[in-house]
Amino acid sequence: MHELAFPLLVGLILVALAFDYLNGLHDAANSIATVVATRLLSPVAAVGFAAFFNFAAYFLTVAFPSLHKVAETIGKGLIDQDIITPAVIFGALGGAMAWNIITWLRGIPSSSSHALVGGLIGAGVAHSGMDAVKWAGLNKTLLAIVLSPMLGMVLAMLIMLLSSWALRGATAGGAERSFRAMHIVSSAAYSLSHGLNDAQKTMGIITVLLYSTGRLSGPFEVPHWVAIACYIAIAMGTMTGGWRIIETMGSRITKLSQHQGFSASTAGSIVIFLASIMGIPVSTTHTITGSIIGAGVARRASAVRWGVAGNVVIAWIITIPASALMGAGFYLLTRLF
Repeated sequence: MHELAFPLLVGLILVALAFDYLNGLHDAANSIATVVATRLLSPVAAVGFAAFFNFAAYFLTVAFPSLHKVAETIGKGLIDQDIITPAVIFGALGGAMAWNIITWLRGIPSSSSHALVGGLIGAGVAHSGMDAVKWAGLNKTLLAIVLSPMLGMVLAMLIMLLSSWALRGATAGGAERSFRAMHIVSSAAYSLSHGLNDAQKTMGIITVLLYSTGRLSGPFEVPHWVAIACYIAIAMGTMTGGWRIIETMGSRITKLSQHQGFSASTAGSIVIFLASIMGIPVSTTHTITGSIIGAGVARRASAVRWGVAGNVVIAWIITIPASALMGAGFYLLTRLF
């Protein structure tokens, strides 16, 4: 157990909630890019819509407590829980937030999830060396970096094909109305899955902080007040929006129709729900990008702006090492005081 004055504990929890808020702001584009790009909803209505379903994920976890496995992975599945200190938590949050701000200002849709993973790994290694890393959990997360966008892309293409076949006899106007209705439902499902997976990363950080300071004991379990606070924080961040990233996600990669928007958000929600069930802190950014590309390719390969997509991939590759270096740096700052 590590001693930490109560005001400092409260301050560190507020920093974690600030990261959660920034996560929502940074990743708002993931939830609403397709409905904004297709003009299904106005930007203001879209962020309110997404924020509502981000928070609604809390009630889903109340009904199905097993959906909190992502918080367990972050809290005790990447770094040995016994070596985590408040300084490690500060380093992880500092590194993740710094990288998020840099990419947000430049309009780069990098992953908040992997920024936190990188920050946690960097701070943990700076504190206790490579032995602190739980490679099984880290390898599972790294594998998801590759698989989640690929699976999203394949599913989006398959959904495009199946839905085209299902409505083959409909008129153009009838098909458009059907896809508009299905798109709004699929977007709600995607926002729900986004809140479910992403808010849990901060829950895991706060919960392991409480265990490390002796405020919690026994089996690893997220307190209800922590869950509610994290869902509120990410929903408020989504309400703020990340407009430059929305432009990249919703229109610069490929132009979307209602049909493609429905296919992309449906594919993305399936991948993220599956990841949440398995306890994998998947990148919602990676997933929806792959799904949007898949929906674009299903129309024609030339519809995708591959140069923009390539820049996004580069951001994916450097996020974990960059945020790990920053996490180690923020941790080392605590050694100066």
